[in-house]
Amino acid sequence: MSVEIGDEAPDFELPDSEDGKTKLSDYRGRKNVLLVFYPLAFSPICTSEFCALRDINRDLQSDDTEVLGISVDSRWTLKAWKEAEKFPNKFVADFWPHGEVGRAYGVLDEKRGTTLRGTFLIDKQGIIRWMEINPALEARDQAGWRKAISDLDA
Repeated sequence: MSVEIGDEAPDFELPDSEDGKTKLSDYRGRKNVLLVFYPLAFSPICTSEFCALRDINRDLQSDDTEVLGISVDSRWTLKAWKEAEKFPNKFVADFWPHGEVGRAYGVLDEKRGTTLRGTFLIDKQGIIRWMEINPALEARDQAGWRKAISDLDA
């Protein structure tokens, strides 16, 4: 299965880096969500992308927008990565059933067992308003995220 712009975002409830669970639909009516799929915590490209979110694009996470990183790593790996790098955003673990949410969004690489670099902007009504899918070894152009959020707020 995969999703397209204008579709209702597939809901999920997953363990998170805060020792709890995060449910996508809990943000409905409250915040937009930038859902950022990435292959693996602690890997070089993933670390550089989230460091850019932390250092350059920190304004993306606001009262109106929540940034959620999502990978097939365990919640404990995500918690350790978040603490080691001092990332402000929350991470959710699509660990078990392995990659189920990535599969629902059409970004699970079944051969590798990780996800592609899928980015989805979900509005406050739970509708996908922007998306981009890049190969696992290709860093994202973060200008796309910024424009999509700016367009949504306009």
